[in-house]
Amino acid sequence: MQDSRPAGRQFLVRRRFALRRTPCLVLMALACGAAAAQDSGVATLPTVQVLGEGDNTTTEGTGSYTPRATAASTGLPLTLRETPQSVTVVTRQRMEDENMLSLVDVMSSTPGISVQNYDSERYSFNARGFGISNYMYDGVPTNFEVGYAAGESSLDPIIYDRVEVVRGATGLMSGTGNPSASVNLVRKHANSREFAADMSVSVGNWDTYRATVDLSTPLSASGNVRGRIVSAYQDNHSYLDGYQNEKKIFYGVVDADITSRTTLSVGFNYQDNDPKRSNWGGFPLWYADGGRTDWVRSLNTGADWSSWGSTTQGAFASLEHRFENGWTVQAVGSHSKNEMDAKLLYLYGWPDRNTGLGMGTSPAWYLGDRKQNSVDLKASGPFTLFGRRHEAVVGASFNRQYANFDYREALNAAPMGNFLDWDGSYPEPDWSDTSVTASRYTTKQTGWYGALRLNLADPLKLIVGGRYATWKTDSVGFGGGDHTAFDKSEFIPYAGLLYDLNENYTAYVSYTGIFNPQSYQDRNGNWLDPLEGKSYEAGIKGEFLDGKLNASAAVFQVEQDNVAQADPGYMVPGSVNQAYTAAQGTRSRGFDLEVSGEVMPGWNLAAGWSHWTARDGDGNAIQTDQPRSLVRLFTTYQLPGDWNRLTVGGGVNWQSHVYTIASGPNGDERVGQGSYAITNLMARYRFNRNLSAQLNVNNLFDRKYYSQIGFYSQGAWAAGRSAMLTMRYQY
Repeated sequence: MQDSRPAGRQFLVRRRFALRRTPCLVLMALACGAAAAQDSGVATLPTVQVLGEGDNTTTEGTGSYTPRATAASTGLPLTLRETPQSVTVVTRQRMEDENMLSLVDVMSSTPGISVQNYDSERYSFNARGFGISNYMYDGVPTNFEVGYAAGESSLDPIIYDRVEVVRGATGLMSGTGNPSASVNLVRKHANSREFAADMSVSVGNWDTYRATVDLSTPLSASGNVRGRIVSAYQDNHSYLDGYQNEKKIFYGVVDADITSRTTLSVGFNYQDNDPKRSNWGGFPLWYADGGRTDWVRSLNTGADWSSWGSTTQGAFASLEHRFENGWTVQAVGSHSKNEMDAKLLYLYGWPDRNTGLGMGTSPAWYLGDRKQNSVDLKASGPFTLFGRRHEAVVGASFNRQYANFDYREALNAAPMGNFLDWDGSYPEPDWSDTSVTASRYTTKQTGWYGALRLNLADPLKLIVGGRYATWKTDSVGFGGGDHTAFDKSEFIPYAGLLYDLNENYTAYVSYTGIFNPQSYQDRNGNWLDPLEGKSYEAGIKGEFLDGKLNASAAVFQVEQDNVAQADPGYMVPGSVNQAYTAAQGTRSRGFDLEVSGEVMPGWNLAAGWSHWTARDGDGNAIQTDQPRSLVRLFTTYQLPGDWNRLTVGGGVNWQSHVYTIASGPNGDERVGQGSYAITNLMARYRFNRNLSAQLNVNNLFDRKYYSQIGFYSQGAWAAGRSAMLTMRYQY
């Protein structure tokens, strides 16, 4: 949203950092210890699996925290050990154990991913120092502007089998984008040939109520046609005064085996978010005298009438055929539509410490939608050359995205009055009958991609490929001005070399090109050149217990030119938009450590430690508003013997400090949030094979911290301690 105050970044501090081998050794020692425990003769619990025919990537029903395979990085279904990039798969079991209720919950617990919220409805996700702009649904790319949020970060995970996150540059599969990560949301399918039901009711503090139903059934006597519906309803208040949200989710899919080797899937998804008293921006960080504020956590700057409603809906059809020679061809067509209707109030300025006067108001009404039509074609399979078996994938994707967001002006905005008495009862203004364009654009992307996985020797594999991407954009900015027309194309190379050190460990190196057209302008109104660069990664991956436990240690370096950085104090001529400069010679480097899976029977673990640092060509630290270091840990343990009905678990999410430069009454000032850790707990008791109860407690120690600080020189508190009890019935 051009007027919705996209986050600006200021960068001042210099830091130096040296990678050390110790973390890698610690991680691998943990994995080796787990393998030794398994080999000591402890019995393995049976695993229940619900799989589609020929599908080895589905995580639902496996009870695992790690996947058997993923195609997210190269388009080929490979194990994590065979994939020469840092990959995290948040499985169905982990989503259920942590009671993840939105994409924000998923990303907040994913190794290497940091989350920032701009206000009550808008969130951004970041990795390796850069914002994540690549999103995919079942492997089909899409993108969106955070400013014009239309329910993307509020997506409910209940309809997804897994969320695949590939960190680093992902040009082979997604084409354009930042070298941060790609997020692939993979929908559930109707895989069960028998009737199955999964229903739950939940209650939590802040008057939170939730009910879900997930039903699968054969639609033909033989089970070759199967159907599934997933639905959820949630009504909750919040730690923020007056805030309430009601959301409704529906998903339906039919999977039909036309022949024993051909499957047709057709599905539809819908989610409606109806929040009340949404806020736009945060609270003032200073009083008018320059002293820092310390508001109560429940302060909500939204008005009683403000709301940022959104609706997300989509439909898809997929046809897959599996040949006898091992090759598979797939065609996917999809349509999506995201709508928003946002009546908002922005408060700015600094209140007097005694009278509360001095704040200004800016009401606004934004509404519009974003639509996308996509087609993706892919073929993959084995071939023999020089007496060895290799694999190949070739594909093409085409998508067209159209967005049109309008703005209505407030005609008679009332004065703010005493902010110290603020309770949201600010009168709603009259709105103009005439809408003006806030943002309108059409973007067409095509991608032709291919990759070969060459078996050079028994321990040595080479993956080479690339994508030829085209990007055409035609857009106008606020008020119908600032016309932009891009027509860019680029070949994005990809290469990875893997060497099996022994039966458990594989060393790898990989390289990926970076290409990302930008819609930023400088202080003279000129458009910045596309972001270009290179991403390198090297590491070791370990696989243990027949793939039930995976571990990885990686170092990476990203080199880029034309990285957009806010130009403090300058706007684009003739607009209210922030001006940007293009930083040259930027470099981001760091490491990722991760372990996921079953450490020993009944003990699941997902843990990651990541660190990065980034500087521009002059050696200045950049992206300082994002945490350099992250630790993500969650584990569950099913008690043995007579206590085996009980599963207990918990985790910690820790991040290092962040800072930025904000403008206050005394001029520019450094503001930040120190490092902090959030502790979460869970416990589940299974009464019988059908009925269970689960309790989740988040932010156990009620830590008070900024969820964002410095965004337009304001701040916002994160949620305090919360708890939710869920009763679940499975048949």
